[in-house]
Amino acid sequence: MSDIRKHIEQLRTSIERHDYLYYVENQPEISDRQYDKLFEELRRLEAERPDLVTPDSPTQRVSERPLEGFVVVTHDVPLLSIDNTYNESELREFDKRVRKGLEGTSYDYTIDPKIDGLAITLRYVSGKLLYGATRGDGRRGDDVTANLRTIRAIPLTLKGKGWPEQFDVRGEVYMPKRAFAELNAAKVEAGEPEFANPRNAAAGSLKLLDARITARRKLSFFAYSVGLGSTEVADCHFDALMKLRQWGLPVNPHTQEAADIDKVLEVCRMWEQKRLELDYQIDGLVIKVNRYDQQDVLGTTGRSPRWCIAYKYAAEQADTVVESITVQVGKSGILTPVANLTPVKLAGTTVKRASLHNFDILQKLDVRTGDTVVIEKAGEIIPQVVTVKLQTRQAHAAKPYTPPAACPVCGGAVKKDENGVYLRCINLKCPAQIRERLQYFAGKGQMDIDGLGPALIEQLVEKGFVKDFADIYRLRFDQIVQLERMGDKSTAHVMDSIAASKTRPLWRLIAGLGIRNVGGQSAQILANAFGTLELLMAASKERLQQIEQIGPVAAQSIYEYLHDADNVHVIEGMLEAGVNPEQPQARKSEALAGMTIVVTGTLKHFSRQQIEQAIKDNGGKTAGSVSKKTSFVVAGENAGTKLDKAHQLGIDVIDETEFMKRIGQSSQ
Repeated sequence: MSDIRKHIEQLRTSIERHDYLYYVENQPEISDRQYDKLFEELRRLEAERPDLVTPDSPTQRVSERPLEGFVVVTHDVPLLSIDNTYNESELREFDKRVRKGLEGTSYDYTIDPKIDGLAITLRYVSGKLLYGATRGDGRRGDDVTANLRTIRAIPLTLKGKGWPEQFDVRGEVYMPKRAFAELNAAKVEAGEPEFANPRNAAAGSLKLLDARITARRKLSFFAYSVGLGSTEVADCHFDALMKLRQWGLPVNPHTQEAADIDKVLEVCRMWEQKRLELDYQIDGLVIKVNRYDQQDVLGTTGRSPRWCIAYKYAAEQADTVVESITVQVGKSGILTPVANLTPVKLAGTTVKRASLHNFDILQKLDVRTGDTVVIEKAGEIIPQVVTVKLQTRQAHAAKPYTPPAACPVCGGAVKKDENGVYLRCINLKCPAQIRERLQYFAGKGQMDIDGLGPALIEQLVEKGFVKDFADIYRLRFDQIVQLERMGDKSTAHVMDSIAASKTRPLWRLIAGLGIRNVGGQSAQILANAFGTLELLMAASKERLQQIEQIGPVAAQSIYEYLHDADNVHVIEGMLEAGVNPEQPQARKSEALAGMTIVVTGTLKHFSRQQIEQAIKDNGGKTAGSVSKKTSFVVAGENAGTKLDKAHQLGIDVIDETEFMKRIGQSSQ
């Protein structure tokens, strides 16, 4: 075995082991940074030797091409719904039905946390993941294998031995609370609507046609049952879950057995408050008769099993009074109604404000100033108004809230999004939008101008000193020092920070512009793809869409922003004021722009890494296999099956000399 092949296999084994320790054992041995180094080393070696890449390699979790749609999968055994119960007396009634159905035979239960996510089924054949599908209507779901492969908690190959030749695993895909908060922050950053709760975020992420986007959503997974298999896994539910865990599938560590209904109720009471400590959302517990033969005796109704029930916790709620309703104007112009509340404790924090999301929701709820309302935390994270206590509304109550006909800040025109629910101020010179855009531009994740915070920006806008990004770089010492709480020392610090920001990396400037649908990651992709602000501004919509991970919606937003006369004027103003962002290594040419190229065989003038870099330097991208989308194949000596595939598909094949001509290099 060659050294590189051996090293690749060692890296794969190590990464799979650390995935198991992290997701199954919950006992990570290395930091995220150390894990990333292992992963990048494997990616680098596989780039050098694409012939050694296998479908189950950790690097192959993400599909490079968006799907055109989802294929429908018919479940061999339907995924039934579970009946819900909301109090202890109903749980005892369930236990009575079980005892009656089993005619006095002894039995016990297994208790699983009820993860608030999206139910899926995975099929494994010969220990390898064949496909995964959503629950759908219980009988038919969507094949979302490409997206499920991006979830590192789902093993592509099972561990150990003893698993059936073919069997199904059922479980829940969910979004951890931390990942949910990060995703919504990115949504706000890109001027997009936020997800209401982690469940909606998980479901939406799993139904994306581009798995590369799903991969960035940090979804996770818990297995909760075994489906149809070629052989039996175990005699009871709990033992089956322990087998799944041995085979590398994550099972919730809080799953436990309970000898009787009294123990079940004890566990239910324990998790009432303890559930808030988890990094994922649970909305209850699932109680199952443990033994499979007893489950068979109890059977099912038309829609749900008789041996299983969900004990649902009521979301923690609180009553408070709406002291006023105000409207916030975001950097993209979205007008968001906000209920300002009498402070109240809820799920461990003091809540003073609750978003009403949009005016359609506000009108549907009919929230008015002075109303007593019930609030809860959506997904135990975001405070929201659930309902109005109409019985407490006074006869002289405020009138229904009317959506503003003009921007409450600048008085400019407002317009509802086409086919959407958001009302926007369309005046780009609106002071509220200017303040929000300036705060974002100066933020740590963008141009990182220390000292230029909300209070100072507020004064600069009020005084008329700053109306756009370019004005920041025209500020004078004497303008800033006269403002409230600004002495010589603090003013000098701000001026130094502004000067230092002139040479921030290009991606930070792109991110700071606040283009809709473009966050920090997209900004880095654009900076790497074009190298200079001038090349980015000159790009057509078609060229933008060719960039990996930049879809048609983002491409349209970028093109419109960079071809708006006012925006161009501001960007030119920044450049004239000395803004000169550090450039990533610029491309040598656009000779291969938009092309997908496959390299096969041994080359004389390039190593594999060198030719792939040459392709990228000239605007192209590489692929590991030949398909109809391949632009051409570069073939060296001892070219193998890729060359044969190219001939079969009629793909253009060139040698190394011709490739060098195309990128303007001499082979001498």
